[in-house]
Amino acid sequence: QILQQTLKTLDKAFWDMRDRGFGFPRFKKRLKSFLFPSMPKNCLDNGRVKLPQLGWVRIRQSRDYPTGFTAKQARIIKKASGYYLMIFFQSQENCPDAPVGKNSLGIDVGISTFIATSEGELFKAPRLLKQSLRELKLLQRRLKRKIKGSKLWLNLNKKIGKLHEKIANARRDWHFKLAHHLCDKTDNIFVENINFISWSKGIFRKISLDYGIGQFINEVLPYVCWKRSKYYLKVDKDGTSQECPNCLKHTGKKDLRDRIHHCQYCGHT
Repeated sequence: QILQQTLKTLDKAFWDMRDRGFGFPRFKKRLKSFLFPSMPKNCLDNGRVKLPQLGWVRIRQSRDYPTGFTAKQARIIKKASGYYLMIFFQSQENCPDAPVGKNSLGIDVGISTFIATSEGELFKAPRLLKQSLRELKLLQRRLKRKIKGSKLWLNLNKKIGKLHEKIANARRDWHFKLAHHLCDKTDNIFVENINFISWSKGIFRKISLDYGIGQFINEVLPYVCWKRSKYYLKVDKDGTSQECPNCLKHTGKKDLRDRIHHCQYCGHT
């Protein structure tokens, strides 16, 4: 009778919460970063930073502070290798948009090759996650045998996190080197406007996530183009393989097995 009464009380409380608009209880997300929306005056010094409500904090300064800028915000980021401090600076100068240049380069992303350019170059991305899967598998198998929350469990969890961070850093470094290589060749860069979130849920999700295609197209390449004053633009992806790049006429739809474009109007191949 006590058990039945308890279940009735819980059932009544659940439906009462649902009628009031509450959902199922969820775990709170662990904070991986913390933002200070404003910074005090004279907050920068060699090897240390003054943060609101924390005072002076010693840091391992990676580069000199830029001159002519004022510190506006700061973000503390927690990673497997430690804590990092990101400082946002603001300047009174206006940064003009990059002008349209003479030379243009079109980029097409894919699975068999990371990107293909309009000049015929093919770039294959390194499978960094695939190369580290053996080590990752051994660490995760050892982690499964440990008691959750124990010292050995925490140490192994930290090793796995550092390995994932190493893979992500290597992938991001390769993305930046490729973006600078593309900017060396042209003045204008055009890419297709693709929803890479759907790519990460499809049949090639593991390959696309290992390549980091969305990170390269949406984050790294636009930043490098802006930094080097190169014109960057996303174009509509629909019909790009049906239009001849030489005479601009519609050549009809192509099947997935058709890998070579041949125009029946101008003969361009």
